[in-house]
Amino acid sequence: MFGECHAHVIMNGMNYKEAVSLHKNGVQDRIIHHCFREYQKRGITFIRDGGDALGVSGRAKKLAPEYGIDYRSPIFAIHREGHYGSIVGKSYTTMKEYHALVLEAKREGADFIKIMTTGLLDFNDQGKITGTPLPADEVKELVHIAHGEGLAVMSHTNGVYGVRASIEAGMDSIEHGNYIDEETIEMLAQSGAVWTPTLVTVRNLLGCGRYEDKVLLPIIETGEQNLRLAFEKKVNVALGSDAGAYMVFHGQGIYDEYATFREILGETEEMKEWIQRGEDIIKERFKT
Repeated sequence: MFGECHAHVIMNGMNYKEAVSLHKNGVQDRIIHHCFREYQKRGITFIRDGGDALGVSGRAKKLAPEYGIDYRSPIFAIHREGHYGSIVGKSYTTMKEYHALVLEAKREGADFIKIMTTGLLDFNDQGKITGTPLPADEVKELVHIAHGEGLAVMSHTNGVYGVRASIEAGMDSIEHGNYIDEETIEMLAQSGAVWTPTLVTVRNLLGCGRYEDKVLLPIIETGEQNLRLAFEKKVNVALGSDAGAYMVFHGQGIYDEYATFREILGETEEMKEWIQRGEDIIKERFKT
């Protein structure tokens, strides 16, 4: 089975606040062990985590070898104060503070840096992203600093502006990438960045009652169209489910994401080789 290129071990797929509260007074190893057993029994041996603010990802990195799992972690994600990202990491207000956080992550054993450059899908306003994206020149400086410390950069990014800014900054991988267009996909193809679309974060919400299906279906259709374009243009794409997000469960999430790819593109050797190539780039790039 392919690896899981986007997960959050701190989350449980059902209730984020409840999951986080279990680690408030110290990381609970038993929860990490349970999580890794779900991957192990499904034959998944590679996980790239998105980090957290409580040290769960860092601890998981130390426990993963017991399960034969190659686990890569940024330790924590980094976001600008006042912008989206506090649920998975630490904030900065100046470039000096950001650089200090990069060095802190590096000291704690980070394999790469994760930054947050935009908000989330706005389910109440079709086609819009919550919050204000970081300015393109700031994103470029964030990547430059991390690269200067010898670390690749993974970026939580949505929308045309956010994804284009990340591409132009030299981002190593772009996570989610909802609401992009054909020109942006062409830029992705030319850039060499890896796109991890995490399609099941929306598809798995169908019928769950949190949002009406009529709200979800246009987002799903846009994602399908963009995946077909990415395949056609040979964008570097990797499988990642955002495991731990609502209705995306550890171990099963990547199977759901792969089933989605098969449904959209068909199960061909060309498609499998394409996915494997993206994962291989992730493995080579996101390590110290």
